Amino acid sequence: MEEKTIKLGFAVPQFGPDAGPDALLEVAQLAEELGYDSLWVIERLLYPLNPKAPYPATADGSLPVAYRRSLDPLAILAYLAAATSRVRIGTSIINLPYHNPVLLARELTTIDVLSDGRLDIGFGVGWSPDEFEAVGVTMRDRGRRAEEALQVLEAIWRDNPVEFEGRYFRVPESFFDLKPVQKPRPPIYMAAYTPVTMNRVARLADGWIPSGVPLGAMEQMFAAIKQGAAEAGRDPNGLKLIVGANVAFHSEPLGDDRQIFAGSAEQIEEDIVATRRLGAEEIIFNALFSPDVDSTEDLLLHMEQLRTMARQSEHVFESHT
Repeated sequence: MEEKTIKLGFAVPQFGPDAGPDALLEVAQLAEELGYDSLWVIERLLYPLNPKAPYPATADGSLPVAYRRSLDPLAILAYLAAATSRVRIGTSIINLPYHNPVLLARELTTIDVLSDGRLDIGFGVGWSPDEFEAVGVTMRDRGRRAEEALQVLEAIWRDNPVEFEGRYFRVPESFFDLKPVQKPRPPIYMAAYTPVTMNRVARLADGWIPSGVPLGAMEQMFAAIKQGAAEAGRDPNGLKLIVGANVAFHSEPLGDDRQIFAGSAEQIEEDIVATRRLGAEEIIFNALFSPDVDSTEDLLLHMEQLRTMARQSEHVFESHT
């Protein structure tokens, strides 16, 4: 595979007792100093006492305790827009069915304007029955609702005046003079893990943003998405692979059944190299829930460590190409 420089992103500290302006500013400033390409937020609405569904990102299905205190992701992006000048800022991910698309269009467009065109958008459809109940939306038609919401967003970003009549949303003919700096709109990536959602990526998104998927499965799934894009009349080579890396540092190597980006520093670096070989456009490091992270200081140390590991992986990658 042709060598390419992989971009690096980092998930900001929006959860837990340290989450606040000081921690966000420290991470943002260090990201620009170290040469990171982007900063990312996550959406988590509830920490239910008796969850109706297991959390998909942990082996036992339990939610990280830090989720009990959660800053709003879009408000954070507005803050980061003012706190930075170079790095891109993005959502990885926000759940599209939770949001009214007209209000969301204004929020996202404002962030793109305030950041002078540095916004990346990652969408998902959600998995938590408790959160759907809290926002008053049924899970049953979340996919159809998300697709229609995306149509509303596209119309608001494209047209002026805008008029929309759908199953879930209606926009009376109205002027929307506020448009994104990025034309025709900010990049849209989608999380997807089933054939239906992967088909949605193939038809509607600019790329795929998986997290926690083993590399072999990731390669096969991205190939299927690209095939679906070709069948939909789109250029499959235009789709980007943005990999979410849930980093978990351990003092000793883990066994063969370890999750991707979990283990010793050497094992995590091996995963970085393998992700580069897969042709990923970007890796988003999320070290917020690494077992050795107890403070913002720990997170900053991992920011530096992961940036160094990524530089070292370039030499490893080059020696095998």
